[in-house]
Amino acid sequence: MSTQGVATVLGVLASFLLALAAFLQQRAARTTTRRGRSLLGSLARLMGSLVRHPTWLMGWLVNLVGFFVQALALHLGSVASVQPLLATQLLFALPMASLERRRWPRPRDWVSAALICAGLVLLLGVVQVTDLDGAASRARVVLAVVAVVAVIVVAIPLAARLGSPKAVLLVAGSCSGLCFAMTAVFIKLTATDLVDHGVGYTARDWVGYALAASTLVGLVLEQVAFANGPLPWAVATKEAVNPLASYAIGVLAFPVVFPTDPGTLAAVSGAGLLIVLGAWGLGGSTSVRDWLVREEDRHEYAKI
Repeated sequence: MSTQGVATVLGVLASFLLALAAFLQQRAARTTTRRGRSLLGSLARLMGSLVRHPTWLMGWLVNLVGFFVQALALHLGSVASVQPLLATQLLFALPMASLERRRWPRPRDWVSAALICAGLVLLLGVVQVTDLDGAASRARVVLAVVAVVAVIVVAIPLAARLGSPKAVLLVAGSCSGLCFAMTAVFIKLTATDLVDHGVGYTARDWVGYALAASTLVGLVLEQVAFANGPLPWAVATKEAVNPLASYAIGVLAFPVVFPTDPGTLAAVSGAGLLIVLGAWGLGGSTSVRDWLVREEDRHEYAKI
């Protein structure tokens, strides 16, 4: 098998492992008490419960292995060929989420998930055409940080006040995608610091601490999304927002010209349409509505 073939296999394996990690973490998050878990003030309580939960810890371990396999795949293959494979997480997450209900996904679920994955693959293919090379503008990175923080500070409490688990899931999943997009930018800046200035400078630079903060906040918000609804919704929301935010932040902070040619714009529009159609189909699926709540939550769900 060629090196690129090995990279492809590893990319699919990484996608499976990341989906499995999300499944395990979501199972742990869903067993936490519903009381107060969608409120901003309950985040510490939620994480305090999860870090002591064996299933969640197993999911975290699988997550680390998945990232290692992803890194190995990226080392052997190109970013443009490996990253789109990670969009297939939803196709793995869908049957995993069905295991808990002992009900195989309906054809509508598979078609909807495939549409979302196809849209993400197309979007990632367009996004990866232009590598984010060159020196980033630190001032514009700070501007991106301020924008992301403002969105989180406004959106999370608003979703909590709505009192709907679906709203909390969508907002928390989207905000986690924003955080992980910032994490990607901070990883690039931190790596540049290490190569150009050494460990001492990197330890004093604010970027490394911002990397830790964005990763931690993204992790917490991801668990909030897991705790408030079905796995396919949480995975689809995060995976749809992350590449869009990553590219937008990259264009803002790095010397990249936003594409205006008709072919690229048509591809982005087509990707958006596929994602929207898939999300609409998945959102209206009776299977996903069944996954939304546990038996003891059915009475509460009837009010949503």
